[in-house]
Amino acid sequence: MIERDHVEIELKFRLEGIAAGDRMLAAVTLGGLAASGALSVVRVEDRYIDTPSSALRRAGYAARLRARGDEVFVSVKSTARHESGRVHRRREVEGRATGSLDMATWPASDARTLLVVLGGSEPFEDLVTIRQVRRQRTFAGDGSSVELSVDEVQVVSQGRIVERFVEAEAELISGDATSLVAVGDDMAAIPGAHEATMSKLDAALAAIGRAAPAAAADPAPAVTPDPAPAVTPDPAPAESPAPDPARAETPIATAAPGEASAKAPKARKRRRDAAEPRSPGVRPDDSVAEAARKVLAFHLARMVAREPGTREGDVEELHQMRVATRRMRAAWRVFGNGFDARATKRHRGRLRRVAALLGGVRDLDVLLEGIAPYRAGQSASDQAGLDTLIAHWDHQREIGRRALMRELDGAPYRRWCDAYQTFVGTAGAGTRSMAPNEPQRIRDTAPSRIWTAFGRVRGYEPILRFADVPTLHELRITGKWLRYTMEFHAEAMGPDGAGLIDRVTALQDHLGLLHDADVAADLVRAFLVERAATIDDAERAAIGRYLADREAEVERLRRGVGGAWRGVAGLTFRRRLGRLVADL
Repeated sequence: MIERDHVEIELKFRLEGIAAGDRMLAAVTLGGLAASGALSVVRVEDRYIDTPSSALRRAGYAARLRARGDEVFVSVKSTARHESGRVHRRREVEGRATGSLDMATWPASDARTLLVVLGGSEPFEDLVTIRQVRRQRTFAGDGSSVELSVDEVQVVSQGRIVERFVEAEAELISGDATSLVAVGDDMAAIPGAHEATMSKLDAALAAIGRAAPAAAADPAPAVTPDPAPAVTPDPAPAESPAPDPARAETPIATAAPGEASAKAPKARKRRRDAAEPRSPGVRPDDSVAEAARKVLAFHLARMVAREPGTREGDVEELHQMRVATRRMRAAWRVFGNGFDARATKRHRGRLRRVAALLGGVRDLDVLLEGIAPYRAGQSASDQAGLDTLIAHWDHQREIGRRALMRELDGAPYRRWCDAYQTFVGTAGAGTRSMAPNEPQRIRDTAPSRIWTAFGRVRGYEPILRFADVPTLHELRITGKWLRYTMEFHAEAMGPDGAGLIDRVTALQDHLGLLHDADVAADLVRAFLVERAATIDDAERAAIGRYLADREAEVERLRRGVGGAWRGVAGLTFRRRLGRLVADL
């Protein structure tokens, strides 16, 4: 490849976990297109560059350097323009480059010329690095071909991983763009898939606390005319994507029952407080108590940063606030023996209360988010029949949210926050006395902690084939503690631990989807029993069909546990984990 200038036509989804991507890649068809060819896996590393004044971003462009074998290529992409619904297009100009940011060393190309024009006299500098493990599969039929990619993304800044997320992309290779619309509809119906609200670069910039500058209304003119796409007509002027019905913002208390499933609280773009730390910073020579203090401070900062969005009704901010409280509770369990139990009882007790209140609301958000795509695919009569159940869950969520707001508004919570922040910021506070020969450093305690947590997960191996849903839920909890234990020691273990943590996370995510489906089935079943005398036949039939759908999902996920299990139970995982803990 010497250079190319073409138009990408694609759509993107942010995934809650790798399990949603697995379902996409395993699909027999997407949007009427059949899976063709073998699954391929590639690893890529992109260095994004810009000038100190963000000339590219302000002009509506982004540039990255990517190595392919012994060669380096530069890609310059324009800001995406929406065509219809989720589908958008953007121009990409690519040419050869070198590893240097001195463009005088690059071979001549339109990409280099475009960067020189946009950058003016300013030098270029590294912005952020994005690493991806990309799994790809082609779907084709009726003259159209779409390449599906599921990307496990790591954002790297100053040599450290500061963020991870999973994204799915579908790019039109050939044919009619309407086939891409149909593919997007099927992808959106998969639980855990949400339309991406920002590019990978914007997400990476947010992760490092460097907000992207506002782009120009129209990208700066290119060196050569922007070619019309071969498979679609010229797009309409750029516009905001159509709102996702399942995420539109409506006060729950005033939503009509028929609207409830399609109008959950809006999930806004994730915010990052400027003071929020990037990672706990646990080191092998840290004492157990001070390592715990670092982890607690890290997640407390995240909890506090997400409180304003939680108060506003942002479901994603509430989710992340709950995650922060759960991580802190896990840290107390992993590192708690470094502290005096009586001196820290107040902190642990209030944290448990806040986590429970957040969890009560979040669990109902999961139920409402899960039923919304199902409802959208049903007939008008079945949609109406589901509204009684949805209104009931809406009401329960509102009760839980009011209880949460009373807690957050209360003086005891504010006093606890102040005292807790002082505690995690004060070295030596609350620690217990230890004997001189008692293991006190992370390098001395982490190997046994991690290996013990792994041993508890492996204990399920003999019974996994016959495990019922409650047993698999216990495995999920056990796997969660292994994941948390590894995450808390991730920096001490080094970068090679990230891949192992991802495997544990994949198992936990799969079991989490199974748990969510099982909980939904239980609650639907209980609702049908409790409301048998107050719902009509049409409602009973519609809700019964949703119950059957959840029960079928439970069984499907139960049968698929083996694939995720093999990622953590195999010899490769054990050997890699053994080497990592031995090197501490």
